[in-house]
Amino acid sequence: MSDADGPYPFDAGVVALAHAETPVQESALEYVREAIAGDIDAIVPRPAVLGAHHVLRNHLGYSNREASTLLQSFLRASRIHWYEGLSESLVRDGLSRAGAVNVEGWDGYYAQVAIEEGVTTVLTIDEDLTRFEQFETEVILSAEEFGQLNRFLDDDSNPTAP
Repeated sequence: MSDADGPYPFDAGVVALAHAETPVQESALEYVREAIAGDIDAIVPRPAVLGAHHVLRNHLGYSNREASTLLQSFLRASRIHWYEGLSESLVRDGLSRAGAVNVEGWDGYYAQVAIEEGVTTVLTIDEDLTRFEQFETEVILSAEEFGQLNRFLDDDSNPTAP
């Protein structure tokens, strides 16, 4: 875990990897376990859960029912700060940030949430978030772990591969 003070926002990739049986699951699951236990102050935008569902279904080979069940269980975690914001101004500001640093709209949204919540460190699997100067970014997977994940996703013998 990072030495920086929380709160720690989780993006869709962290949530999805924590719930998926992959060779790198433990890297994300460690953070999610700490958040569920209340050991770290985690902020999870509810749209990140929908994004995690998409990742589980379309990239990690989970059925709609499996992904839904896993994430519905996660939504019951009462010690996580569930971020509700999806106002027009939040989305507009997130898109402005995305355009300014040339990242996807979702990344701009996560950055805007982090900024509005006074976050010092964002947990992610997406290096694009390192382009924002308003907070630190902790990419939870090493280059070796990204390689493991990519090999896992490309393995046709893997029962969860799409």
